[in-house]
Amino acid sequence: MSNSEQSRDSFYGLGIATRMLEELERAKFTVPTPIQKQSIPIAIEGKDIIGVAQTGTGKTLAFGVPLLQRLALVKGRGLIILPTRELAIQVDEMLHKIGKFFGLRTTVIIGGASMVMQKKSLARNPHIIISTPGRLIDHLDQKTLKLDNVKILILDEADRMFDMGFAPQISRILQSTPKDRQTMLFSATMPDQIVRLASSHMKLPVRVEIARPGTVASRVTHEMFVVKSGDKIRLLEKLLKQYRGTVLVFSRTKYGAKRINRDIRNMGASAVEIHSDRTLSQRREAITGFKMGKYRVLVATDIAARGIDVTGIELVVNFDLPENPEDYVHRVGRTGRAGETGHAISFAMPEQRRGVREIEQLIRTMIPISKLPELPASRQQQNESIESTERPPFKKYQSSGFGGNRRSSSFSDKHRHGSFGSKRRSGSFGGKRSGSGHSSGRSWR
Repeated sequence: MSNSEQSRDSFYGLGIATRMLEELERAKFTVPTPIQKQSIPIAIEGKDIIGVAQTGTGKTLAFGVPLLQRLALVKGRGLIILPTRELAIQVDEMLHKIGKFFGLRTTVIIGGASMVMQKKSLARNPHIIISTPGRLIDHLDQKTLKLDNVKILILDEADRMFDMGFAPQISRILQSTPKDRQTMLFSATMPDQIVRLASSHMKLPVRVEIARPGTVASRVTHEMFVVKSGDKIRLLEKLLKQYRGTVLVFSRTKYGAKRINRDIRNMGASAVEIHSDRTLSQRREAITGFKMGKYRVLVATDIAARGIDVTGIELVVNFDLPENPEDYVHRVGRTGRAGETGHAISFAMPEQRRGVREIEQLIRTMIPISKLPELPASRQQQNESIESTERPPFKKYQSSGFGGNRRSSSFSDKHRHGSFGSKRRSGSFGGKRSGSGHSSGRSWR
C-alpha cells in the first residue's frame, strides 16, 4: 500500500502523534469515520469546532484524540459536558482505551454517585473532568471545583442537553471557564439555540457537517404499524417471536417502561428497564447486562437514548412515538451502528398522524406502514378461553343483547388494517414489503 493510500484509509496523515497512533492501533481503531477524519486535524490545531453528525458515527474519538494530544502540550485541564450519566461513563471508558499509556487521570462527575468520592477524585487533580451539567453546578456551588484552568471544553450531544432544559447550567459553565479556551461542540441536530450559543461563546468555529440535521444511518430500515393502545403489547410479543436478536424498546414515560418490562418478562423473555427512577448502579448493571447478553430486551426512556452505545442491536421498537421528532433520530441511531444494518419499528396510534408527519419531515423519508399481523391472544382472552372449557354449557340468547340491535361494525373493525381513521385509498405507500408485514395504504395522506 502506498503512503497516500495508507493516509486515506487510516488515521495516518491527520496530524496525530506517533505514540497516539500506536495506541489507536492497539485499541483496534484503524479506519477513521468521516467525522473523525474531518474533525481531528482541525481540533489538533486548536481551532473551535462545531461538529454535526448523526449518532453512532464515532464522535467520541473525534474529540477524544485531539483532546488527549493537546493536553500533553498545554498546561491545563479538559472538561467534557454530556447530557446523561450513561454517556459520561462510556466516554470515560473510551478515553481510557486510548489514554492508558499516558497515565491519564479522569474524574466522572454525575448525579446518583457519591459527592464525597467525587470530591476525593477531584483532589487528585485529574487531567479531564467528564460531567453532566447539573452535578457540575452542584460542585461549583459547594466550591469543591474551579474551572479557571480549563483549556479545552467539549459539549457533546449539545442538542439533547438543551432539550432536557440544561441551557441555564450550560451558560453558567461557559461563563466559569476562561475565554481563551478551545471549544468543541458536537451535536446530531443544530437548532437555533445552539447556533446562538456558538456565535456568542466560540471563536470563529469551523463547522464540520457529515450529514444534514435529522439524517439517520443509511443502513437502518424503517417500518410502522398503526395500532390501538391496547394492542401494542400483543404486537410487541409478536415481534419478539419474529426477531431473534437483541431488541431495544423505547417508552415515552418511566411508568410505561416499568409496565412494558414487566409484560415482556411475563412473556418469558429476559428484559431490563432503564429510566430516571433507576439508581446509577442499576442503570450500569442494565447496560452491562444488555451488552453481555444477560438481557435480550432493554426497555428505555428518551433520557437514556443517547447513553446506550451498544453495537449489534438488531431491532429498535418505538413502543410510543417520541414527543420530539429529533428524538426519533437518536432512538433509531442505536441500531445500524459502526457500519452494521439495523431495523426500526414504530407503533403509531390512529390519532397520531401529525406526529408521524413531523418525524417524516425531519428525516425526509416516508415510513412504510405495514399491515397488522394476526396478534396473539391477550392474557385475559387466554384466561377466558381456559374458563370457557371448564364451564357447563348454557343457553345462548337469540337477541343481540339487552339494549337493542347489534351494530354491524365496531371501532376496532375500522382500524384493523392500519389506517389512521379515514377511508383507505387503493394505492399503497412504499409499494413493497418492509420488515415483518406488507405495507398498506396511507389513507390520511
